[in-house]
Amino acid sequence: MSKGLPEARTDTAMSELVPEPRPKPAVPMKPVSINSSLLGYIGIDTIIEQMRKKTMKTGFDFNIMVVGQSGLGKSTLVNTLFKSQVSRKASSWNREEKIPKTVEIKAIGHVIEEGGVKMKLTVIDTPGFGDQINNENCWEPIEKYINEQYEKFLKEEVNIARKKRIPDTRVHCCLYFISPTGHSLRPLDLEFMKHLSKVVNIIPVIAKADTMTLEEKSEFKQRVRKELEVNGIEFYPQKEFDEDLEDKTENDKIRQESMPFAVVGSDKEYQVNGKRVLGRKTPWGIIEVENLNHCEFALLRDFVIRTHLQDLKEVTHNIHYETYRAKRLNDNGGLPPGEGLLGTVLPPVPAIPCPTAE
Repeated sequence: MSKGLPEARTDTAMSELVPEPRPKPAVPMKPVSINSSLLGYIGIDTIIEQMRKKTMKTGFDFNIMVVGQSGLGKSTLVNTLFKSQVSRKASSWNREEKIPKTVEIKAIGHVIEEGGVKMKLTVIDTPGFGDQINNENCWEPIEKYINEQYEKFLKEEVNIARKKRIPDTRVHCCLYFISPTGHSLRPLDLEFMKHLSKVVNIIPVIAKADTMTLEEKSEFKQRVRKELEVNGIEFYPQKEFDEDLEDKTENDKIRQESMPFAVVGSDKEYQVNGKRVLGRKTPWGIIEVENLNHCEFALLRDFVIRTHLQDLKEVTHNIHYETYRAKRLNDNGGLPPGEGLLGTVLPPVPAIPCPTAE
């Protein structure tokens, strides 16, 4: 008996150490609408109006880059897109001025207002791209310019006393103009888009589409899509950035049917059936820029401005800029002591005496 007592005590002690089983957590119920339980109007629905008012006061930025050979109507198309003279040629560009030997990038800023909403539009033009005999690495100045805008934003962002609203000069969209050859993309086109699609949203457009028949245009569009796919070039909207099924369905249609947009640009108006329309006059009639039976300019305009403008900005900030930022900060980790982020010299940290133990 005496030998059994300690054993009994041990069992009792062990039972005290074993915690009681916890009750299983309750499975959360599906959210139920409580609108019927509200005793009166709260005003949650005014948040959208508050945001709208704030945006109308501050306005917003949109920066669009145009790239392509000379003579493809880049400046004209941008003027047509925003229905105003916003291109470099409309901003004291001299037609007699020689094309620079290297790609000279020109950024022209304008403030456009419509319906009380202000937009600071910057058009970045790349005159002379691909016009030289030797075009080796001619995309490098453009890639450098894009990265410089990311660097500017990053430097402002990491300042201790940074501005309330950081000026945004980052390129949100790059319209790449493809020559309407009807055959295939040039090696230069493929190389440019392969390099730049990693740092900016590229939207390919077939310029001067009125030089092709409807059959030639359809075949050329399919050939361009195939070549981009074979070469692993992703244009905007990128598949992996579709947020939900609705986005995927909408963007798949754009990727598979509309891209690349076959467009015609014109800032001249003509009278057609008693209406003033933007168009190009030919011996056989007027090509109406905004008529979907004539070209896809209206689809491009709706895509860039009316449905995807905000998403272009978000993809630029959340994907392209964040990729640059992460790489830049990671590379900066190897700086010698005494140097801070982006090479700025930090003041020495004062030594704090350790508290003595009493």
